[in-house]
Amino acid sequence: MTGWHAERTPGRPARAMIAVTLLALLLVAAVPVALLAAVVMMMLGYVIGGLALFGGSVLAAAIAVALAGMSGMRHLRKLLSGGGFGVVRLNGSQYTDAADPQGSDHTSLVQLDRNEYTEVR
Repeated sequence: MTGWHAERTPGRPARAMIAVTLLALLLVAAVPVALLAAVVMMMLGYVIGGLALFGGSVLAAAIAVALAGMSGMRHLRKLLSGGGFGVVRLNGSQYTDAADPQGSDHTSLVQLDRNEYTEVR
């Protein structure tokens, strides 16, 4: 049981990614509150302060979302390249033709020969 728990506990990079994502969510959720506070400040005569408050909250939320997106993509690339998932790469001999195009009901089906397409890597 202990080995399973240790295996399922996220590591330091995963914890950092979760923390950055939660920070981004909190800052995005705070933007409407900052807008309300900015409107109240502008009604009280502090127009520049209200605009600065709202602009600063939008800027902070945008930076946090961009940072969370970048760290999430980097973490996903590490998982995929490091074998964190059970992804198996197939070579050319392991591809099978699952369906016979001649026996299908599709009228617009085009069958390609091996020399008519390239493998993308």
